[in-house]
Amino acid sequence: MTELLITFLTASVLLTISPGPDIIYVLVQSMANGKKAGIITTLGLVSGILIHTSLVAFGVSAIIKRSEDVFLAIKVFGAFYLFFLAYKVWKSGGEISVETGKTLRRANWALFRQGFIMNVLNPKVTIFFLAFFPGFLWDPNADTVYQFYFLGFLFMLQAFLIFGTVALLAGKISSWLKYHPGFGVILKWTQIIVFIGIGIFILI
Repeated sequence: MTELLITFLTASVLLTISPGPDIIYVLVQSMANGKKAGIITTLGLVSGILIHTSLVAFGVSAIIKRSEDVFLAIKVFGAFYLFFLAYKVWKSGGEISVETGKTLRRANWALFRQGFIMNVLNPKVTIFFLAFFPGFLWDPNADTVYQFYFLGFLFMLQAFLIFGTVALLAGKISSWLKYHPGFGVILKWTQIIVFIGIGIFILI
């Protein structure tokens, strides 16, 4: 179980630091409106993860109780979805674009709400969790709802720590990215390797 959770955390961290709408949004808000705005945005985004975790926890847990074959099919679907994501990343460019010119100053509640809604209304997050989480259940015959929530809270914790760090160091990160444009390519291939690696892990 310990090795499984270490693998889960490692994969989660690598996925979280990869360029995506959430982490870029935190970076932009922090640069435009300050560190506090970035932290509040982070809280909103991370809170949204709880909704996706709940949907996957109760939905997949019900399926596991009904049919192990269907659960196996979900895991296979999840693996191939991750392969598809790797392909999409491979086809994309490696540039990291950070634009703050049109960012409006918002109240704290508005920042939290925007982050929360942004995460909850993104169906790709639910699909990703459906593909990612089932492969890390350490005992499908035990309480799977508890296991999904445990994984969900681990994911939320590491996401908060990483997004929070980005918010606090936004200025330095932005400046560093300007002088190291090739870093986007490294993160691109990191994503590809992680997606393919997790997909293979789920299959075997």
